[in-house]
Amino acid sequence: MAFTPRETKKKIKAGYKTLYIKDNLAEKINKLAEKHNTSFNNIVISIIEDFFKENNE
Repeated sequence: MAFTPRETKKKIKAGYKTLYIKDNLAEKINKLAEKHNTSFNNIVISIIEDFFKENNE
């Protein structure tokens, strides 16, 4: 299944959280964000939302 980031235009109320992640993982996320012309945050949120959709959570 191909990865597709969520649209950023549909903003909803959100909270602020801090994540501490390994530098090599952050670099992978940055590269994916550049590839899809979007933000680091949007990639992380898209991955988390996809996880919950796939696991019916």
